[in-house]
Amino acid sequence: MLQFAHNRPLAGNTEPVTQIYDTIRAIGREAWNACFRGHVEDYDCLLAIEGAGIGDFEWRYLVVVEDGRISAAMPAFLCPYALDTTLEDGIARRLIRRLRQSAPGFLVLRLACLGSPCTETGAIGFHPDVPQERRERLFAGLLCAFETLAAEEGCALTGMKDIPAPIAAEFGVLFARRRYAAIGGLPSAWLDIDFTTIDDYMGRLSAGTRKDMRRKLKSSDAVRVEIRTDIDKELPRIMALYHDTRNRSEWQFEELTPAYFEGILTHMADRSFCALYFVGDELLAANLIVHDDQVAIDKFFCMDGEKGRPYNLYFLSWFTNLRYCLGKGLSRYQSGQAYYENKVRLGSQLTANTMYFRHRNSVLQALLRLVSPLFSQEQAK
Repeated sequence: MLQFAHNRPLAGNTEPVTQIYDTIRAIGREAWNACFRGHVEDYDCLLAIEGAGIGDFEWRYLVVVEDGRISAAMPAFLCPYALDTTLEDGIARRLIRRLRQSAPGFLVLRLACLGSPCTETGAIGFHPDVPQERRERLFAGLLCAFETLAAEEGCALTGMKDIPAPIAAEFGVLFARRRYAAIGGLPSAWLDIDFTTIDDYMGRLSAGTRKDMRRKLKSSDAVRVEIRTDIDKELPRIMALYHDTRNRSEWQFEELTPAYFEGILTHMADRSFCALYFVGDELLAANLIVHDDQVAIDKFFCMDGEKGRPYNLYFLSWFTNLRYCLGKGLSRYQSGQAYYENKVRLGSQLTANTMYFRHRNSVLQALLRLVSPLFSQEQAK
């Protein structure tokens, strides 16, 4: 039978024990990354997120330990969660926010969620020596400990954020058995770098898209692009661009901080950069990228909405990132979630993600199941 303990040192247990920590430092880079081989957003990324002072988030890290080795692991977070976060802008959302002015806690629940608000998907890590047939048992123990943690922390709502389709297929029966309801999340967009030149890539696009891109790229003559790993001097302007871009978004969850951008570039040194787009001496856009030796992930593109658009900076950034991938020999460019029309037009494929939730009260859980299609992010494209 699986047990769990908070912030205990990793021990030489022969039976699997789920342990929960409030800092990833207590686990260590090597032990954590052993379960997340091939994941760009590894220990160093989570350490940067942990230290970024983002909103009201509390961080937790769950690991299943057996024979002194971590066999399974997953990050988690606790926070107050407004149920209208992913609701499309309209009458219902405006009404909820008007009511919240006089009742701040209206439709706000304390949430315990597996995954991270700042990573692309809710990855479950397993040590490579764990056989496929044991994965469900190990994750079931981790999930049980997580639910106990949620109850201890007074979280009526538990969830799992952005579970990729392959993991949802593997553990879907387990999720259903533990009464989790599923709603569509935002898919992940990705493009395989299986071409050798930009001309080769352009040749794969439709004639209309190819013509449009060549027209848009003409503006590159007026734009200076700098690839930076040190953004101290530009950080105030980058944060202004970030907030300008965030405020134009239809839905919002976490709000990033200057420490997040600095932390990513510091903790993921040699695996991250910020591309800066200047017109004259004015910074009009910035693009934060993280990568390993195979995959580049576009974490955030922010732009002056008024001054940047005439220079087609989003499209310039797309081709800047493809050239970077080609130059470094990377095999995939992952361009993030939302705004899929252009990404698909530019050759990207989409992988579905699913969010799972469960309310402690069975009556409220039934109600949430009923209204959950209204909160699905699948249409927020």
